Amino acid sequence: MTGGALVLRYAAFAVVATVANLAMQRLVLMAGEGTAVFALAVLAGTGVGLVIKYILDKRWIFDDREGGAAAHGRKFSLYTLMGVVTTAIFWGTETAFWLAFHSDAMRELGAVLGLGVGYVVKYNLDRRFVFATGQAA
Repeated sequence: MTGGALVLRYAAFAVVATVANLAMQRLVLMAGEGTAVFALAVLAGTGVGLVIKYILDKRWIFDDREGGAAAHGRKFSLYTLMGVVTTAIFWGTETAFWLAFHSDAMRELGAVLGLGVGYVVKYNLDRRFVFATGQAA
């Protein structure tokens, strides 16, 4: 796969995961208001986005065809660990926008910006530490 095709595919998968993340957040936020509901929304959205992105990245970005529960468990654990720093970027940006503007639209803009930066960092970490034997550039 060419570098350009890889970038487009990775960006498309990031959009899919971001939309799923924000949709889950909206669903949870419909349950009420307040700090606890907000925190639950961010956590639930992040979980949904993480699982979707792992499934897509494993097969379609890094061409990792290793199967079995042990392999998936090990790689998903590493994938999640690599996401800790990038999730902090996402959560921090989203929360900063919420605190600064108190607007759902601005919170979502902060989430999108944070996720964008986080995904660039995450790709590089995943390529080096999670899917090191894959075919991605």
